[in-house]
Amino acid sequence: MIQTLFAIIPIAWLILSLAVFRIRGDLACLIGLVITIVTSIFAFDFKVTDSLTATLEGAMMGFWPIVYIIVAAVFTYNLTTASGGMSVIKQLLTSISNDRRILVLILAWGFGGFLEAIAGFGTAVAIPASILVALGMKPLRAALICLIANTTPTAFGAIGLPVTTLAQVTGLEVKQLSVIVSIQLFLLIVAIPFVLVSLAGEGDRSFKGIFGLTLASGLSFALPQIVISHYLGAELPSIIGSLLCILVTVLFVKLKEKGNISSETAEPVSLKEGVMASLPFLLVFIFIMLTSSLFPAINQLLSKVSTTFSIYTGDHAKPYTINWLTSPGTMIILATVLAGLGQGMSIGQIGQILAKSIKQLTKTMVTVASIVALSKVMSYSGMIGTIAVSLVAVTGGFYPFIAPIIGSLGTFITGSDTSANVLFGELQVKAASNLNMNPYWLAAANMSGATAGKMISPQSIAVAAVAIGLEGQEGRLLKEVMKFCFLYILLTCLVVFIMGKALGYL
Repeated sequence: MIQTLFAIIPIAWLILSLAVFRIRGDLACLIGLVITIVTSIFAFDFKVTDSLTATLEGAMMGFWPIVYIIVAAVFTYNLTTASGGMSVIKQLLTSISNDRRILVLILAWGFGGFLEAIAGFGTAVAIPASILVALGMKPLRAALICLIANTTPTAFGAIGLPVTTLAQVTGLEVKQLSVIVSIQLFLLIVAIPFVLVSLAGEGDRSFKGIFGLTLASGLSFALPQIVISHYLGAELPSIIGSLLCILVTVLFVKLKEKGNISSETAEPVSLKEGVMASLPFLLVFIFIMLTSSLFPAINQLLSKVSTTFSIYTGDHAKPYTINWLTSPGTMIILATVLAGLGQGMSIGQIGQILAKSIKQLTKTMVTVASIVALSKVMSYSGMIGTIAVSLVAVTGGFYPFIAPIIGSLGTFITGSDTSANVLFGELQVKAASNLNMNPYWLAAANMSGATAGKMISPQSIAVAAVAIGLEGQEGRLLKEVMKFCFLYILLTCLVVFIMGKALGYL
């Protein structure tokens, strides 16, 4: 009991520092890391050298591949914005319809999902929300819609980073994990467009004439995600799912809702303009697909360019490997540089944008490195195992029901699905082992729950408030979105528990 109390000190600190005292994320996580190191040494008899090398290994894992991919994704977004491509993409999307319900499906759900898949870190809320407000939607309603929309897509956001990181910290196979995450989120992905349309419409009349379109918008995102996860892994499900969702929604509108189509909303965009504006994203998609396991010859050749070394000095140490060429970060940066050159930008301009992206993310780098290091120290010292044993002892066979709540707590604390998986992923796997349950199902439950916490995390709320010009009214926005978060997490818990039993995972 006493050891359990010591083990939860770092988690309690993160909750208090970030959610109650509102301490800056990078500072709170650094202090949390120091607290974890001290606790591991004095309460868990962890050797000083082991604690320090565990910290170093965690920090290295934080920088490669996590920070590397984050920088690459933000670099792509910044270059697309600087080249004027993002304005063209916005113009293209807003030229489709005047119907606010349809615009919400295209902008908040489809385009927001795409931005989350490519970049993440607030872009999927800030950009669609600002466009919806510009098109006449009430600011609070626009922010609420975009926060709810930015839930399920975050599982495979930033080129699949949350799931690939979860696989890395738990030692699970990434494709199988990706498929199970997609299965758990399927019903939620189908349901969310209906919630968005009901908020954008007028009560009972919200679905008049577009029920089929709303259903198609969800299914066209959910079904491809399962298929892509099975064949390609974690990097592309949200990219392909969101693009197919936009395509299906637009085609459906053109075929079934011609009365809503209007050229008055925005000037039409030519095919050439659209392709050139989207070039960075198109090349990112092509490069990641070509270097994935779908093309084993290329993948295996590039995988040979790697560096392996040992950092942690304690028991159960595993070699740390850097895959220089197969990392999504490398492919994203290469694709973005080539796209920038293709759009007429100079190497100097591209370099400045990359430098700006790195500078922009300095605090994020410290936060990520600290949280991963904290997680590694907790894992190697036995702190996570202690918490897992205690949770299992208290909840028993009902543990899977609360597993998503743990994931949502992680995202609420850190503002990041990736960090939530780093923080609690191994705890879920240890709990599965203690309960003799499938580790993939409970690890995926952490990921599914983490998507719920995204809509109420202080970072997401702050980004949404700034984007719609309601800075300082974050509390009002949080109050509005909280009830949707409770419903979302309840449904997630039921899906994980009931579906897990039905499919034989629990």
